[in-house]
Amino acid sequence: MLTVQQHNPWGARSLALLLLSGVLALFLFFSASLSFGGDLSETEALNLFHQANELFHRADETAPHDPEMAKSLYRQAAMRYEKIVHQAGIRNGRLYYNIANAYFRMEDIGRAILNYRRAQQYIPDDENLRQNLSYALTKRLDKIDEQPRIRVFKTLFFWHYDLSTGDRILLFGLFFVSIWVLAVICRWVRRPSLRWMIAVMAMLAALTGGSLAAESIALYRVQPGVILEPSVIARKGDGKAYAPSFKTPLHAGTEFHLLKQREDWLHIALFDGRTCWIPATTAELVR
Repeated sequence: MLTVQQHNPWGARSLALLLLSGVLALFLFFSASLSFGGDLSETEALNLFHQANELFHRADETAPHDPEMAKSLYRQAAMRYEKIVHQAGIRNGRLYYNIANAYFRMEDIGRAILNYRRAQQYIPDDENLRQNLSYALTKRLDKIDEQPRIRVFKTLFFWHYDLSTGDRILLFGLFFVSIWVLAVICRWVRRPSLRWMIAVMAMLAALTGGSLAAESIALYRVQPGVILEPSVIARKGDGKAYAPSFKTPLHAGTEFHLLKQREDWLHIALFDGRTCWIPATTAELVR
């Protein structure tokens, strides 16, 4: 008896395209975490790391009875951690996390937040990092609220902002595997409900995969930064001859997105949408 095979809208080509999109999103995300070698050997870098850890431990013990000496020890520890980054070319979340903690204990809020943000690129799901960053943010002098439209986006696309990167990767994998499993079953069992389930899984995979892809693209297109100087006069142009942009200066720890750089000046956008120019020496980019 001749049978006619029903057309399956979720054919191999569609599934392959979805797989390709997901793999591309994951590749773009993880490629941002690559580290490169430097001048120091692995042994020299390891010795510096042990020295920094010892100095940090001594600073913790010294802090209760000699705060100034403790700050000096924290500074020495931070310098060694940073030497590993700059001269050994080693970049990872734990290293930046240690640098941030050292600066926070020195009460250098700007550099603490800067390095917590750098650590966040490598270990975004670390709970200790989240808590320390959140606490450091409360220490900033400038209270700058996000634009209303950003708050609306965070409500509408809650999975992108509320779920960690690891959770979204896991969900994308589960949804994608479910599509394949249901597609195989659908070839043998002719039930409309299976096709609806495939459609739902495909939509959820597209949402989580799209979220990962958007995050990966942002890593390359958006240039976040942090003000490091205790006080910076923001101006309306790229020079001290321009009038101040605001009534009060900006302070250490205030975050921004870089719009453009013109010689020794940065044109930046604050989280509330206001723009201004600041000297390049007063701030540093996260990446």
